[in-house]
Amino acid sequence: MLLFTNSGDKALSPFKEYRWKVAEPPDLELIKKLSEELTIAPSLAAVLINRKVDDFEKARRYFRPTEEQLHDPFLLDGMHVAVERILAARISNEKMLVYGDYDVDGTNGASMLYLFFREIGCNVSYYIPDRIKEGYGISHAGIDQAKRTGISLMVAVDCGITAVEQVEYARSLGVDVIICDHHEPGNTIPNAVAGLDPIKPASQYPFKFLCGCGVGFKLIQAIARTIGDEISVSKYLDFVAIATTADIVPLVEENRVFVKLGLELINKNPRSGIHALLQSAGLEVGSIATGQIVFVMAPRINAVGRLGNAMRAVDLLVSESFSKAVEYARVLEQENQTRRKIDEDVFLHAQQLVEEYLDVDSDGAIILHQEQWHPGVIGIVASRIVEKYYRPAIMLTTVDGVVKGSARSVAGFNIYQALKRCEGKLLQFGGHKYAAGLTVDPERLEEFKEAFNAVAKELLTDDLRTPEIAIDAEIDLAELTPKYLRILKQFAPFGPKNMRPMFVAHDVELVGTPRIVGKNHLRFKIRKNGTTFDCIGFGLGDLLPRLNGTPPETQKDPGTQNGGRKDLSIVFSVDENDYTGVQLPQLKIKDLK
Repeated sequence: MLLFTNSGDKALSPFKEYRWKVAEPPDLELIKKLSEELTIAPSLAAVLINRKVDDFEKARRYFRPTEEQLHDPFLLDGMHVAVERILAARISNEKMLVYGDYDVDGTNGASMLYLFFREIGCNVSYYIPDRIKEGYGISHAGIDQAKRTGISLMVAVDCGITAVEQVEYARSLGVDVIICDHHEPGNTIPNAVAGLDPIKPASQYPFKFLCGCGVGFKLIQAIARTIGDEISVSKYLDFVAIATTADIVPLVEENRVFVKLGLELINKNPRSGIHALLQSAGLEVGSIATGQIVFVMAPRINAVGRLGNAMRAVDLLVSESFSKAVEYARVLEQENQTRRKIDEDVFLHAQQLVEEYLDVDSDGAIILHQEQWHPGVIGIVASRIVEKYYRPAIMLTTVDGVVKGSARSVAGFNIYQALKRCEGKLLQFGGHKYAAGLTVDPERLEEFKEAFNAVAKELLTDDLRTPEIAIDAEIDLAELTPKYLRILKQFAPFGPKNMRPMFVAHDVELVGTPRIVGKNHLRFKIRKNGTTFDCIGFGLGDLLPRLNGTPPETQKDPGTQNGGRKDLSIVFSVDENDYTGVQLPQLKIKDLK
């Protein structure tokens, strides 16, 4: 791979220096062969090959995802036992409880399982724990509530694989537990009726990156196949698409099928709850892609769990009355507005603490603790701190005398493993490679900070401290034809491991006068071989001096400088700009030098 370092102006601002990492060009003969077979441009063939789509059949599966590409659900360890237990409960009319986590994955998983179990005639209800009172995962309070209401079978989704003690407690009360999870298991697997998790040691399941709702979908696939009542489970893929996208799991293989087909459902005929959510957020049915899920829908679903009881999200998602769903959606909208205000206040306070008390360059990680911070927003703020300073960040608050927090990471730094190396100083922790939750005894907080910072300093190389732009291919701008744009659209849905293709072009000419528009967005035109392209760099107003070729401190009026330079290298993705009904390419600039 080829590496370029962009030595821009160093400052504590949203703009950072980037390393440009250009993927190694595949073998030219392979590019030529795939390009001819698919009748596509060589740069697109190179992108596909680097994504392991290197022959006609793989390309067909990539561009035309279907349910036939999904794996046999019974390959998940414990699936046969799980199906038998649920069908036994159905026959005897036992009271069942779907127990979900309070985030998008957990609430969508709970909604999906609840509706499916009800469809096949089960006596079922749902429960989501209170984030602040009960914390993450299966809680004693939730188990006690299940026992009080006569529940004898609990199906947990997006949690449970580390709940060894809680499952034993449930068993002692006569409550059986089935787990549908995707998180890292601990050293001991809970003694549940079945623990469905594609990454647990005993699992031979061929795809390891399902979200919790995705695991739940495999369960309903297996049940539907077993009872053979011609029940179509594809109508539940809208839930799986939302959960898979929002949980930031790789959008490849099965997940790509889930999201592609689920988005089609949402855009053609959304169920009442989802339709009401889209309407309240100002989104149009028919135009929903992964970006709208991540940045618009997911925050609203999460908000009710961050600030109160996430049962309200499930109430919305399972609602069959559109008018009732509109009322629920209004609650989500109000809670999201409140969440954004709290989020901004905590972020500004955290930023002040970083700049006053920490040395971002020398400290291994950013670890902040304030007793009054709202526990429902510290995960969001941790992500924003990572985005701003590009260091692993742990935000901590105090709940009922115990320090609780959320950890977020930078690319290449496994924060779960880093916490595992400090587990002797923690009461509890769990999560993923880039996001985790933790609980600390207040008396050991400083000890934990020192230990984690030491691990971070050891593992964070100079490269990991500098954000990287992964560039798929160098491109000849002459390739950007209408056909090229049509094919590029078919690379969607976009997400981790299948990001919107990023290109680099060298020696392009600046045309006219670049300017800043809106909230610090950079707009300009470039030309190459006689063809002119519109460019927009969202949030990249700080790069205007670099376009003009003068240091920022000498610019009297940077918006009035003329273009004309012909030595620009730009990194960009390609979007469409509808100009008087004609679709023209617009380059979305990520960086330039």
